[in-house]
Amino acid sequence: MDKKLRVGILGGTGMVGQRFISLLEEHPWFEVAAIAASPRSAGKTYSEAVGGRWKMDTPMPASVKNMIVKDVSDVESVASEVDFVFSAVDMSKDEIKKIEEKYAKAETPVVSNNSAHRWTPDVPMVVPELNPEHLEIISAQRERLGTKRGFIAVKPNCSIQSYTPALHALKLAGFEPKTVVATTYQAISGAGKTFKEWPEMERNIIPFIGGEEEKSEQEPLRIWGHIENGEIVKASSPVITTQCIRVPVLDGHTAAVFLNFEEGKKPSKEQIIKVWREFKGVPQELNLPNAPKNFIQYLEEDNRPQVSLDVNYENGFGISLGRLREDTVFDYKFVGLSHNTIRGAAGGGVLTAELLVAKDYITAK
Repeated sequence: MDKKLRVGILGGTGMVGQRFISLLEEHPWFEVAAIAASPRSAGKTYSEAVGGRWKMDTPMPASVKNMIVKDVSDVESVASEVDFVFSAVDMSKDEIKKIEEKYAKAETPVVSNNSAHRWTPDVPMVVPELNPEHLEIISAQRERLGTKRGFIAVKPNCSIQSYTPALHALKLAGFEPKTVVATTYQAISGAGKTFKEWPEMERNIIPFIGGEEEKSEQEPLRIWGHIENGEIVKASSPVITTQCIRVPVLDGHTAAVFLNFEEGKKPSKEQIIKVWREFKGVPQELNLPNAPKNFIQYLEEDNRPQVSLDVNYENGFGISLGRLREDTVFDYKFVGLSHNTIRGAAGGGVLTAELLVAKDYITAK
């Protein structure tokens, strides 16, 4: 790419916004050209707006410290300075829907980390390795919005990344999961928190995360859906039921998964592991900048995957699986792990944007 694309970060002062900025610091295709946030942050330098709330392990990039934060509602001003935006705004669902559509109608593509548009029929919800074909719905969305280059694309819930890729690889190989039971053990950064901000999570487990179980059960079905009459129609199977639990871990969502296959479609353990290890998607074929070389790793040790050892596999963009074994009630059970703020949030958004650029949906203005 001759010239980097100019990127805006909507909601740049929050945890996911900070992760976007951190990931884009030395990106070969993108550079941060604008940061927007709430009116209380607008007009301040980014360093002043964030204050002591920088939550990343790496220092705040020098390139953004003195950047003046814009008001996220000043759509024309932000849109005039960027080629596209990442959205991580902290607003009500209705407010997010409106502001993201305003940016799209200002001919500025939106790659969103938010849940507001995940079920808008003509908005693609993408895990780049799993359903890149859903990007084709963008033409129908542009027609509805009356835009030539503006559109919205979203990424799914962070928790499903720890098990959906494993199921997807099996589906592609012809081994159809029929029933899935998943319990997710979710890090506190998924709530935008650190232990300093949420001390009651230390040595504690909370067996409830509002709205998470419905997302974890339904969003994989939308990923496996198909395009029909300008809409994405969700799949009807497999049947998925989940429990979502908050655990005292900073980064990394773990899932304990049980599954049954359709009759006559049960593979051997060796076949499953081979499918997982060999799975590649379009990001790997295109060699996108943040595409993990090996998307899924399977670990043979009985005590893996572990958050402390495996959460940063492939710089946080890969998925770690382990403990695959036959079950007395279900066909098999296994454990999955993904990095919730990289693969599951900002990193997934960056990889989606890379795919959109590679497929010419995002171009320079």
